[in-house]
Amino acid sequence: MPNYKTEDIRNIALVGHALAGKTTLTEALLHKGGAINAPGSVDKGTTVTDFEAEEQEYQHSLNAAIASLDYGGTHINLIDTPGYPDFMGQALTALPAVETAAVVISAQAGIEMMTQRMMERAADRKLCRMIIINKIDAHDVDLPALLENVRETFGRECLPINLPSNGGQAVVDCFFNPSGSADFSSIEEAHTQIVDQVVEVDEKLMEVYLDQGEVNPEQLHEPFEKALREGHLIPICFVSGISGAGVSELLDVMAKLMPNPKEANPPSFLKGEGDDTEPVTAEPDPDKHVLAHVFKVSVDPFVGKLGIFRIHQGTIAKDTQLYIGDGRKPFKVARLFKLQGKEHLEIDSGIPGDICTVAKVDEIHFDAVLHDSHDEDHYHLRPMELPTPMVGLAIQAKQRGDEQKVASALQKLAAEDPCFVVEHNAAMNETVIRGLGDLHLRVMLEKMKDRHGAEVETRPPKISYRETISKKSEGHHRHKKQTGGAGQFGEVYLRVEPLARGAGFEFVNGIVGGVIPHQFIPAIEKGVRQVLETGTITGYPMQDIKVTVHDGKHHQVDSKEVAFIAAGKKAFVDAVQKAKPITLEPIVTIQVSAPDANMGDITGDLSGKRGRINSTETLTGGMVSITGQVPLSELNNYQSKLKSVTGGRGSYSMEFSHYEAVPANIQQQLIAEHKPSKEET
Repeated sequence: MPNYKTEDIRNIALVGHALAGKTTLTEALLHKGGAINAPGSVDKGTTVTDFEAEEQEYQHSLNAAIASLDYGGTHINLIDTPGYPDFMGQALTALPAVETAAVVISAQAGIEMMTQRMMERAADRKLCRMIIINKIDAHDVDLPALLENVRETFGRECLPINLPSNGGQAVVDCFFNPSGSADFSSIEEAHTQIVDQVVEVDEKLMEVYLDQGEVNPEQLHEPFEKALREGHLIPICFVSGISGAGVSELLDVMAKLMPNPKEANPPSFLKGEGDDTEPVTAEPDPDKHVLAHVFKVSVDPFVGKLGIFRIHQGTIAKDTQLYIGDGRKPFKVARLFKLQGKEHLEIDSGIPGDICTVAKVDEIHFDAVLHDSHDEDHYHLRPMELPTPMVGLAIQAKQRGDEQKVASALQKLAAEDPCFVVEHNAAMNETVIRGLGDLHLRVMLEKMKDRHGAEVETRPPKISYRETISKKSEGHHRHKKQTGGAGQFGEVYLRVEPLARGAGFEFVNGIVGGVIPHQFIPAIEKGVRQVLETGTITGYPMQDIKVTVHDGKHHQVDSKEVAFIAAGKKAFVDAVQKAKPITLEPIVTIQVSAPDANMGDITGDLSGKRGRINSTETLTGGMVSITGQVPLSELNNYQSKLKSVTGGRGSYSMEFSHYEAVPANIQQQLIAEHKPSKEET
């Protein structure tokens, strides 16, 4: 057993925008806690958590990495996450493993795109949140303005628990020992604001406070944790990861005030699927059945596949038999590890709250629930709302005969990153990789080459257009074939009508009186679905259509499945041709962060790409955020365009929004492009 209890554990994810200093701050915390002899350097590639070759090359975190330290009787697990929007998936998947999201803000750059997103996502997961303002000793920072901006943006519940002093060379405590002087604001006032905020969640303590005018920190502990759970308090800490100012004070806050696994909101476990889903409680009790959640998978070239999981209930030890999801065959834990960056530290057992790792279990996968009893076969954690990978590249093996090597590499990379997907479009005869941005895909291609020796050629992928109809219509076909022996006969009348965008496909059997026997209805649907796969005008799949079969005829001898497949297929084509078919294109929501001097150029460019600007927001540091909706087809190579316009200071992210009808001229172009391929087949 570990030399600590569940009550001693603190699980904290450091999240926020790129260049906020999360990795450097992690090094400072590890050093101050005695976990490392000296802080590593991002520039020199010597940090604990940026150990991948690609991270050292780019000098940025590209993966979530785990490291731990012991401080003040607590065991603190830190998860250092990437800040680039391209790697947002890695940051989001760390959230189910922790009780606290520590959102790191650069005092120089202020609130940025990923600051806002991670604050929102952490609140959605009902995590306790704290804000860490880093780089307080940097030149040309306006900390009072930034503090006010944080409170205006995220709410008045954001309150400083310490304040900078001596020009950012130190910080002073505003909660435990509110004395001394700060560079700005009043320590006494900051202390009063925190106490006022905390006692609001406890009526009895509020009465004591109003009567006596003061309460001691011990009385405040439970309501403090309740305020954190309810989002009624978001403490703000000031720190410099480089100089070390405020690092000890930050560790004190983490150890003494941030919740342990028993104090935080319980994890969102569910039982069952679909409409039968019901919430279940995982209790951080070491003696109950095991419940653990795999939040990260990594493929180590020496150790093999690693499954990294958070234990929510029960105890896992060597030789424990664990099931994966609803799998019937358990695996035995041969060796159990804790990760310290790239180091694998073998341990005897893990308790609720621990973050552990198993190796060489091929069946383990991201988001799996591990358990030791069939009673929990159908348990799963509330699904993560991950961004949809929209940036794509069509690929093919560079060397003939390397197809299997490429396929194997892609499979391993996709297992590690839920926001990296591989699609094979048979209709278009191309394999497409998709990610969250150009940098995301570039890093994945480099991993394919360097780790797996698989090189590919790339090109822009074909856009995933769709077809649909715009009005109701009727269709009919009689299939009759006589070949001398048994013939084929089937006659189908059907009706088509458009559905709402995103509704998919609906097939209705409206036959009465047995004019078409029940056993032939699936054949009609099969014929219809064959057309859905390839469309009728531009060769793209169809969606948002309701088909109702309402009449027809059959023959006692000649009717068979193949006849009704053909009749259903051609009746559907007949109906679609009369229903004013149209082509739909994917529309994405794009968010661009750039210098405010470039706002006009960017909004004009997006408008010229048939885009609509939804909002603009002024950020700190002379930056602006622009949000709009643009057809995906217009955004090929957008990163290069943005880099050119902003001198490399701009960044963007995009997520799928919906499908919209293409303009008439583009539809005619797509029809014309489809005709040659149709004639060839």
